[in-house]
Amino acid sequence: MEENSKKDHWATLNQGEENELEVFGYHTQNLRKALCLLVSLLTCGGLLLVFYWRPQWRVWANCIPCPLQEADTVLLRTTDEFQRYMRKKVFCLYLSTLKCPVSKNPKEPLVVDRHSVINKAVIKPELKLRCIQVQKIRYVWNNLEKQFQKVGLLEDSNSCYDIHHTFGMGLTSEEQEIRRLVCGPNAIEVEIQPIWKLLVKQVLNPFYVFQVFTLTLWLSQGYIEYSVAIIILSVISIVLSVYDLRQQSVKLHNLVEDHNKVQVTIIIKGKGLEELESRLLVPGDVLILPGKCSLPCDAVVLDGNCVVNEGMLTGESIPVTKAPLPQMENTRPWKSHSLEDYRKHVLFCGTEVIQVKPSGKGPVRAVVLQTGYNTAKGDLVRSILYPRPLNFKLYSDAFKFMVFLACLGVVGFFYALGVYMYHRVPSRDTVTMALLLLTTTVPPVLPAALTIGIVYAQKRLKRKKIFCISPQRINMCGQLNLVCFDKTGTLTEDGLDLWGTVPTTDNCFQEAHSFASGQALPWGPLCAAMASCHSLILLDGSIQGDPLDLKMFEGTAWKMEDCNIDSCKFGISESSTIKPGPKACKSPVEAITILRQFPFSSSLQRMSVITQLAGEDHIHVYMKGAPEMVIKFCRSETVPKNFPQELKNYTVQGFRVIAFAHKGLKIERLSEVEQLAREKVESELTFLGLLIMENRLKKETKPVLRELSEACIRTVMITGDNLQTAITVAKNSEMIPQGSQVIVVEANEPEEFVPASVTWQLVENQENGSEKNETYINIGNSSTSDGERGNCYHFAMSGKSYQVILQHFNSLLPKILVNGTIFARMSPGQKSNLVEEFQKLNYYVGMCGDGANDCGALKMAHAGISLSEQEASVASPFTSKTANIECVPHLIREGRAALVSSFGVFKYLSMYAIIQFTGTSLLYWQLQLFGNYQYLMQDIAITLMVCLTMSSTHAYPKLAPYRPAGQLLSPPLLLSVFLNSCFSYVVQICAFLYVKQQPWYCEVYKYSECFLANQNHFSTNMSLERNWTGNATLIPGSILSFESTTLWPLTTINYITLAFVFSKGKPFRKPIYTNYIFSFLLLSALGLTIFILFSDFQDIYSGMELIPTITSWRVLILVVALIQFCVSFFVEDAILQNRELWLLIKKVFGFYSKSQYRNWQKKLAEDSTWPPTNRTDYSGNGKNEFYINRGYESHEQIPKRKLELGGQTTEQHFWTRL
Repeated sequence: MEENSKKDHWATLNQGEENELEVFGYHTQNLRKALCLLVSLLTCGGLLLVFYWRPQWRVWANCIPCPLQEADTVLLRTTDEFQRYMRKKVFCLYLSTLKCPVSKNPKEPLVVDRHSVINKAVIKPELKLRCIQVQKIRYVWNNLEKQFQKVGLLEDSNSCYDIHHTFGMGLTSEEQEIRRLVCGPNAIEVEIQPIWKLLVKQVLNPFYVFQVFTLTLWLSQGYIEYSVAIIILSVISIVLSVYDLRQQSVKLHNLVEDHNKVQVTIIIKGKGLEELESRLLVPGDVLILPGKCSLPCDAVVLDGNCVVNEGMLTGESIPVTKAPLPQMENTRPWKSHSLEDYRKHVLFCGTEVIQVKPSGKGPVRAVVLQTGYNTAKGDLVRSILYPRPLNFKLYSDAFKFMVFLACLGVVGFFYALGVYMYHRVPSRDTVTMALLLLTTTVPPVLPAALTIGIVYAQKRLKRKKIFCISPQRINMCGQLNLVCFDKTGTLTEDGLDLWGTVPTTDNCFQEAHSFASGQALPWGPLCAAMASCHSLILLDGSIQGDPLDLKMFEGTAWKMEDCNIDSCKFGISESSTIKPGPKACKSPVEAITILRQFPFSSSLQRMSVITQLAGEDHIHVYMKGAPEMVIKFCRSETVPKNFPQELKNYTVQGFRVIAFAHKGLKIERLSEVEQLAREKVESELTFLGLLIMENRLKKETKPVLRELSEACIRTVMITGDNLQTAITVAKNSEMIPQGSQVIVVEANEPEEFVPASVTWQLVENQENGSEKNETYINIGNSSTSDGERGNCYHFAMSGKSYQVILQHFNSLLPKILVNGTIFARMSPGQKSNLVEEFQKLNYYVGMCGDGANDCGALKMAHAGISLSEQEASVASPFTSKTANIECVPHLIREGRAALVSSFGVFKYLSMYAIIQFTGTSLLYWQLQLFGNYQYLMQDIAITLMVCLTMSSTHAYPKLAPYRPAGQLLSPPLLLSVFLNSCFSYVVQICAFLYVKQQPWYCEVYKYSECFLANQNHFSTNMSLERNWTGNATLIPGSILSFESTTLWPLTTINYITLAFVFSKGKPFRKPIYTNYIFSFLLLSALGLTIFILFSDFQDIYSGMELIPTITSWRVLILVVALIQFCVSFFVEDAILQNRELWLLIKKVFGFYSKSQYRNWQKKLAEDSTWPPTNRTDYSGNGKNEFYINRGYESHEQIPKRKLELGGQTTEQHFWTRL
């Protein structure tokens, strides 16, 4: 019973999706609510502030757990490693509020769609639904399945038959009203956040709340100047943040605003056509597409064809043809009605319809699939509004260190209480002084100082035309040790050049025709295929489409004409006519009419067309695509026997190869073309030949890849192109160095009697054999010697093999990935998955692509860099306006500089807090503290100025062969703070005690008469008047003393020297002297401090509340400060920043990296059987090659011995480790 109750209390939202959430049910208790309200009043809103920071505490305090079915509040928790909480109120919708009558009969469905969640969600006879709204998506409570489910979309379980027959004639007005109420408006509304709300969110940050408390305390004690300076700086910081957030909000609002104001025409069942605003559309409505328009929702085409520009989604402004959903009788879900890509039937929200081609049945019709934020554009906008949180070690370490400093402050608080209570100081003064010591440990300038470094880096990137929408990721770029590149348009030029054709006759390849010869392509089946098998369209008199298709069509010298009247008469929607141009080779065919297209998709790797040649009764089918794919549909006797060798001959030279095939078909009427199934059309084809195209490397590619290689940053190619072409491009670009071995990994799915297999084939190396012994220069910061590594080898595989390995050889995957360099024929989903798998191995992954099929991978990577300015790439953290990969080293350089600057600023501010805490604690021992102007000079003239300028040092132009430390809590950084703290403690305590031993010393605030009588003995200026007591009295807070006069110059010079010591230049930043403002400020501050130390001007000393001492003492102070600087500089530069020394220490004491990829590299280097070559392994053969994927097999099915074998390489998720 209790288990059932727990089960009812908890459920999963969006199971298996990227935004998966756990949802818990709670019921509000009035007594608890009243108690929380009372405590909030008593704490002056303090409890409400805590609830704002921790929404789960608010729910736990106000509510009790209950089944989700009875909950009035739900608590949502992300299932990722961040475990973030959200609180949402359950609200009810009442159908009784609708004007149309609604049936209360439980057996009568409210909507015609039998799959719809609406029928299962409505509680009768009350006619109400329980809902929650999470990240712009509405969910309703499904009473049958006892879970919350999305609304605003047609269920995927609908079959093709359901969509055509249930929704084909439109919805009734009554059903539209119900759906509008339940699903909400079809609008992607981005609220422009009011400035006051943004301000409140910024100010309620925990650090700013502590800062308000600190500054209030300081102002009450008369420390006005620095407090005002911090207030001004904080206000500027908050205003800039609010301005930036507001600008982003306005930009996003303007991006989606027009989407909500489109007028559309729909079919209403029983009433006919009606025009309405797009925000009133609901899933199931039938849209009429009149011509050019912007799509306000996701819809599936029912009848006719459309040509759309999907640049918003893919980043490529290439026309895409959309075909109608076939009418099938089976009950299979419509997305899986065949092996085809379902996307070719779907019109996506935000894309532009540029041409419609009606069939003979009437206008082009489409059924609304998804509305609002459920659409493709809505999903893109949501990914910007709710980005994946950043889990970078720097920020978590910074928080931990701040907690440590706060704890130090708490110790100081109790120390001050003890001292002041011992001296029986009044309670009010005691508490005030204790709180003052508490606030010295957490520097109020810290958030502004860390932010300013990012701002400087962002400005420098902007000058290099690299734009950033997620500034916090700049620091993360400093840790990148693996960069994935798309090939076409990224490493190679966008356009392809025609090289030649290789036709076949009688099962044999003929002599290649070269386009460089200037001769027209001779007429033949191959020429007909090239002229007709494409997705080009004629738009406003110009031919538009995929650049590859365009180049291929231009090579035939034929021309295109618009829709043939006869074919339109027969109900063929997508016909266009191709005729020989004036420069074309003489042809017996006057024209070719394209009757139907089966569009290309990256998952199918092919396209085909049905055509009719002028003067002929029968029709012709032409197919083009990846050679490996095309030959699968050809009759084996038509494929030349030397096909693999011929293909390899061109792909090893880096050519892009496309294959063509053909067959003839006889039909009685042209209208039958629309009913032909793709499976029937694409079978028993005759192989025609190959088209060879050149894809040149961009001139920047090779130098950039060489620079990354020298910096020990691993480079990987992820492409949709042919594997052999990708290998050649990798070799030509030196991604694979000369003399390296390439091992092609080919995996096959299990068949009836054969288990899944993986074959390791060594690619023959064309270089001299003497170079094959080149040692493997591994990726990242490896400290192992070359001798410990095996020969240099790189794995290459296709997307198909990757999928098989992921499913059947999962334990092999990390072994392949640590040396995998080429991943070809990868789908967009596989690209994203591969990036995630690299991250699981603890790589910091960058992804650079042109945005076409890389959007998912760009978002998944730690640093995604889009080379496209299309709308699709707005979700990518970085966008480069220079369309080549030079942006990658620029970004890494700036990331490293920003990261090192962040560490430097953090170390400096930590030391500033510790030094000030130490000095103040010592003075508290005798109920004293530094003077306001003493603090002021340290805080404003030095610390504030240092923090604002330290980070402006530019990045070093050459990438170092190792990365900066990625975490604050690393030994060098912790030791740096610890040792410098020790030096400071020793110097300050010794100075504090030693000054008391001097013959001229007296406790000024106790013995002011003694001090006045002996003033001439320690003054170097005999004309000084006897008024040096200043405000030195017996009250607490007395300032004038020999201790403060001694400690102040020591601590001030220590601040200046540490700022210099922590501003290390090479190898990640330029030398300190290149930062002119910073250098000038340091020298000025040092000069001013020494001037104050040695001057004998009464106004200066009285203003600074110092006592003049004998010259020898001042010289001693300066010498001690200089010695401390030398020791700090030596320890920091010669020991803590000495990489070779740390590598030696690691080696001697046996410390190894905890990174998964490092551990795998070490294991594989010791494995004499790795890498495997020229062999085949099978899954489940009972030997060492037995591989288990726990994601596909349950523990019950695996024998214990095999389970142990399969469990040897358990993976730890990257983020979890962090």
